[in-house]
Amino acid sequence: MKSYQIHLIRHGMTQANEQGKYIGSTDVPLSENGAEQLRHMSEQYRYPGAAVFYTSPLKRCVQTCEILYPQVTPIAVPGLSECDFGQWEGKTAKELEHNKQFQQWLEDGQQTTPPGGESGKDFTYRVCFTFEKLVEGMLRTGTTEAVMVTHGGVIMTLLAAYGLPRASFYDWMVGNGCGYSLRITPGLWMRDNVAEVYAKIPMDLDGDARSNSEYIINLAREAADRAYGPNKQE
Repeated sequence: MKSYQIHLIRHGMTQANEQGKYIGSTDVPLSENGAEQLRHMSEQYRYPGAAVFYTSPLKRCVQTCEILYPQVTPIAVPGLSECDFGQWEGKTAKELEHNKQFQQWLEDGQQTTPPGGESGKDFTYRVCFTFEKLVEGMLRTGTTEAVMVTHGGVIMTLLAAYGLPRASFYDWMVGNGCGYSLRITPGLWMRDNVAEVYAKIPMDLDGDARSNSEYIINLAREAADRAYGPNKQE
């Protein structure tokens, strides 16, 4: 039976990432360091190809796609944008530590909405709805492989919702310029809405770099859990 592959890649580093700020809907570009890191990774490691390329419309994702795939014209998909943190955009957790609503949001990110922003529940619905429509389009047209350049929160949400093996939201934290490859089998997808996570991106990232990346990811998991709320699979 024909299978379909989707490669989820997180955008490169931004200055806001480097400063530990909450940046979701704010349209910031890659930092100079982030762009250079991506260029180095594209020269050193193999990234998967595809028949179609989707990106979040935000600059950091479009620029990432341009660096990793300079010969392609990606399709911008608004539903792949990061969560909108409202009035907390551009602020650090330290700056918000005495804000009672922020503390409540940290305790229940799925239900509490940042002022002027998007609740975790609404974000999850938007991202999953968008992904299912893209998968539906691939199945309908017979497009067997796609790359999606998007955000950390989007990738974690999708893999927590659909990924096999099952894992919690923050277990899918991924470094900048890295990601995961999914394999969708139509029968299994139609029946259970699940996809096999079969590889990391880039696949040939060497041991030392992988270990360093995973160390940084482990440090970020607690912050991700606070930012988006736990999404554990039972």
